[in-house]
Amino acid sequence: MSSKASLITRDFSDLTKETDNIYESLVIIGKRARQISVKLKDELNSKLAEFATTVDNLEEIHENREQIEISKFYERLPKPTTQAMEEFIEGKVFFTKGTEEN
Repeated sequence: MSSKASLITRDFSDLTKETDNIYESLVIIGKRARQISVKLKDELNSKLAEFATTVDNLEEIHENREQIEISKFYERLPKPTTQAMEEFIEGKVFFTKGTEEN
């Protein structure tokens, strides 16, 4: 088990610095987290597709160490929400505000 804390206290001002609105910031972070999640899922699926087999050989499926290592690597990556939050706080997320039409 990891000794890293699973919860991190964030400074409210870091989240509202760019938008002046916590809800707007959270929407932006959420959208970025979805982008990261889709990208990681696509990467993982393409790497695991190399191991796809039409033969039902249980020994081959059970003993594929390389496939297991790839899966473990992706499991150890920071969660997309954590990555998105860090990117937002560091000013690495580009976003535009929609205009309101009256």
